Amino acid sequence: MNSDFIPFERTGYFSELICDYIDKKEGLKPFYNRFFNIENFGEQLTEKADRFSAADREILYQALMEQYGKVDTSKKTQDHIKQLKEPITFTITTGHQLNLFTGPLYFLFKIASTIKLCKELKQQYPKFNFVPVYWMATEDHDFDEINHFNFKGKKLQWNKTASGAVGKLNTTGLNEVYRAFSNELGPGKNADFLKDLFSKAYLENDTLTEATRFLANTLFKSEGLVIIDGNHPHLKRLLMPFAKKDIFDSLGFSSVNASIEALRKLPGSYTVQVNPREINYFYLADGVRERIIADKDGFVVNDTDITFTKEELLLEMETSPERFSPNVIARPLYQEVILPNLCYIGGGGEIAYWLELKAMFDAMEVPFPILLLRNSAVLVSKKQALKAEKLNVALEDLFLKRHRLINKKIREISNIDIDFTPQKEHLETQFKALYDLATKTDPSFLGAVKAQEAKQKKGLDKLEKRLLKAQKRTLKDQVVRITDLQNQLFPNRSLQERTQNFSELYLALGDALVPSLMAAFEPLKSEFAILRYDSL
Repeated sequence: MNSDFIPFERTGYFSELICDYIDKKEGLKPFYNRFFNIENFGEQLTEKADRFSAADREILYQALMEQYGKVDTSKKTQDHIKQLKEPITFTITTGHQLNLFTGPLYFLFKIASTIKLCKELKQQYPKFNFVPVYWMATEDHDFDEINHFNFKGKKLQWNKTASGAVGKLNTTGLNEVYRAFSNELGPGKNADFLKDLFSKAYLENDTLTEATRFLANTLFKSEGLVIIDGNHPHLKRLLMPFAKKDIFDSLGFSSVNASIEALRKLPGSYTVQVNPREINYFYLADGVRERIIADKDGFVVNDTDITFTKEELLLEMETSPERFSPNVIARPLYQEVILPNLCYIGGGGEIAYWLELKAMFDAMEVPFPILLLRNSAVLVSKKQALKAEKLNVALEDLFLKRHRLINKKIREISNIDIDFTPQKEHLETQFKALYDLATKTDPSFLGAVKAQEAKQKKGLDKLEKRLLKAQKRTLKDQVVRITDLQNQLFPNRSLQERTQNFSELYLALGDALVPSLMAAFEPLKSEFAILRYDSL
């Protein structure tokens, strides 16, 4: 793949908060620990090594060995799991929901970024081991967010009634999705691989957790990816001291609210990503994942008949830690408690809510990881690149909003100059003289002069728009072709990676897809990639 990079802020698809974080704006420094340059990882691993015990490593190792008991994985992944017992081994982690057949393309981008960063860190710090980890969001309960994926503009959806943690859902009913997907794929070696992958993942595994582990392992086991399910009793036991501080002392609620208030006082127009609850834990049972709420008599589980006194809840946490599930505020803390982790790699929304959490980590006395925005990219086929070249459209211009792109190109290709900037400047010069005359004679006329200037400028704007509209009709063919190309690369006027499934690219690139992404990505560069590829 040939790569070009542009700053995230020039894409128009990333928030002011994320762009300011990447630019290391001074006001945001209190909201993270260390910035994501290669030198800072040395200090991060020293801090984490001092706070992650051999006993914690053993618990993590045993849990992973249990989870991988029936998984046919690579020697590289097996070696990585063993290395986690060693004090010189650290993780780089990303997380994602259990989206059907990976969901949007950025599932691959997250994991590829994580693996690539581990390779770069190994070169910089050869005495240490760096293990890429994918954290499966098995305890999530928003089924509607994960029950579908898009393929060639069609939505393939798993129709099922679901409740509770999605990881425990059985895979019944996915044979219908398989048939629909197979019909859309058609023949060919790469299509056959995708059919086989879907079938083995979802029709030969009993739960969504097992299916997703199989899928991610198949795609990334050659790179040594370690996949973890946090829904494990021994891992949850490590979380309970921190869960108690949240549930009984409201430490998460108070510290995250303080961070949100501090963010709001900064000069940027920053949007709050998530808000804490007074208790940031759910209660897990068969088919149930509901909030724990404090009331006058103790605690209740929302929308159920389950109640606890404080003493009963403490006993439940001691005897059945697996029944306590962290929400979006507490999950990052859980991750850092059970992993020897240095860095979390996530999308813009994820990094935004992690920036709200550092005060909570400080209050809980848990090291806050380095935060890194995952690699983002638009993949452009040779055919699409040639089309852009023929239309004389720079690929970077395709990030523009539709009307701005069309207006820009119409001005460029029109044989009529439809830029009224010189006329507006000439008008301003004329009115400057009128302002001077009014000031010297009767200042009360200044308002009338100003109104007349605004009227004439408005008239020029109107005329400019009418001429542009007329030229769009004249140059309709070029407009249609440019619009069609932008729709291909930015479906639904969104980033390709947020809507398209990896299977479309796998049809074109086959086994070369993942290696090509990893060769092209530069995690610490922190710019948006434009990747041009040839189909096999």
